[in-house]
Amino acid sequence: MHKVKIKPLSVNDAWRGRGFKTPEYTKYERALMFILPKNIDIPPPPYQIFLKFGFSSASSDWDNCIKTTQDCLAKKYKFNDKLIRRGRVETEMVKKGEEYFEFNLEPLSTKV
Repeated sequence: MHKVKIKPLSVNDAWRGRGFKTPEYTKYERALMFILPKNIDIPPPPYQIFLKFGFSSASSDWDNCIKTTQDCLAKKYKFNDKLIRRGRVETEMVKKGEEYFEFNLEPLSTKV
């Protein structure tokens, strides 16, 4: 499991219109490229992904940060996120300033 201490970016804050990244998304993406672990083991596809988000706002939707985070992971580690066939997402409430996300990319297993 890999933990990244950064406030997850909501998809609502990532896009302006169709296909135009907001300055917030550009900043988030740049920050993640720098702070994500340099190398992780990427299993052969298809994949399953585990994501856990630490939110400081009770109004955060559980699924709003998945796409932005997943796209940044795919860009950093050079895998095609369309090959993710299963995902598990958890959230928890944290104090303001302690936001984070954790992730793990594994080969898809037949176990549920």
